[in-house]
Amino acid sequence: MMDSLTIPRNLLYYFQHLLVLCFVLMLPDIVNTSKFDHNHLLIYNHCENQTSVDHHPDSVSLILSQLFQELQEKSSTSKFFQTNAGDDKIAVSGLFQCRGDLSNDDCYSCVNKLPEVSSRLCGASLPARVQLAGCRMNYQAEGVHTTRRLQLLHKTCSLEQGLYGFQEKRDAAFVAVQECILSSPNQYCDQICESVHVMAQCDGNLGECDCGKCVTTAINIVQEECGYSLAGEVYLEGCSLSYGYQEHGIVGYDGGRFGGSSTKIVAIVIGGIAAVVLGAGLCYICRGGRHKDGK
Repeated sequence: MMDSLTIPRNLLYYFQHLLVLCFVLMLPDIVNTSKFDHNHLLIYNHCENQTSVDHHPDSVSLILSQLFQELQEKSSTSKFFQTNAGDDKIAVSGLFQCRGDLSNDDCYSCVNKLPEVSSRLCGASLPARVQLAGCRMNYQAEGVHTTRRLQLLHKTCSLEQGLYGFQEKRDAAFVAVQECILSSPNQYCDQICESVHVMAQCDGNLGECDCGKCVTTAINIVQEECGYSLAGEVYLEGCSLSYGYQEHGIVGYDGGRFGGSSTKIVAIVIGGIAAVVLGAGLCYICRGGRHKDGK
């Protein structure tokens, strides 16, 4: 007769290998999901209501739906697109822009998230602006006064402070990104200097000189407002700027806002779950073997 512990040991062997195989197969999806979710992270939104009382919310919602559809379609082939939609009473102009380092697929995925977020947060309000980590969308009724290109829309500075000499390293990185943005064909720049990671991007419809001026303004705001903060981000009407000190795992957009790499964190969490499941399986199988042996 077969030893009562033979079957549990065989089950344990196959269970271990099956669990490892499943984890290895799932890991790429885990990493992609982490990145996917981060691009959809809401950074800020601005919603106002400057439309005339003559414009019924239902008609505005219909126009916005048409606008969103065209923007979504264009996001599969472009990282910036501007268009308009309307009827005989109101016209709405809108645009989307994706972060310069996103692939076409990531840009499309991000832009397709924007209408849902905008509808939930802003409804039929005009004008409106929604900024996610990987993309943004803004729209307004044509003829309504727009904000200035250098107007500050959003600012965040990390609580963690750098030591003496950090500001000099950060300012050197800022100089590098100022030079880079002026020569960048897509007005997006990603620089690492003295362990400081800086990213800057201008609106797709902003001229070269205006882009340089906007980034310089963003840098001045960071220098004045963030002080020794190891990470920060500034959004103006015409451009955005973020920075982070890499030695502390703070790398701006691509590694989680003001924190360590989100991909690594998710992998660690999943690894911990796998270890717990494996341990539970071991206990269960061994306990079953002891029960059989004691009969």
